[in-house]
Amino acid sequence: MHRDREDTGGTRRIEPGGFYPCLYRYTYIWLQNGRSFWFYPVFIGRSSVTGYRWRRNQWEYYGLELNRIAYFTC
Repeated sequence: MHRDREDTGGTRRIEPGGFYPCLYRYTYIWLQNGRSFWFYPVFIGRSSVTGYRWRRNQWEYYGLELNRIAYFTC
């Protein structure tokens, strides 16, 4: 099992189980492809997370695979 790695500014690199502290908290996510957005997670599975993504001035239900996340902060 790997531990989360702390970067400067409190940003963490995603590792298995490392996303749980952000459950039900406003979270900023940076994806592997360079895109980033605000996210409000409501469910975390073994390999994915679902919740609400801020897009076009509204919250939309959204899910993504954890391995797509490069960094996150909550």
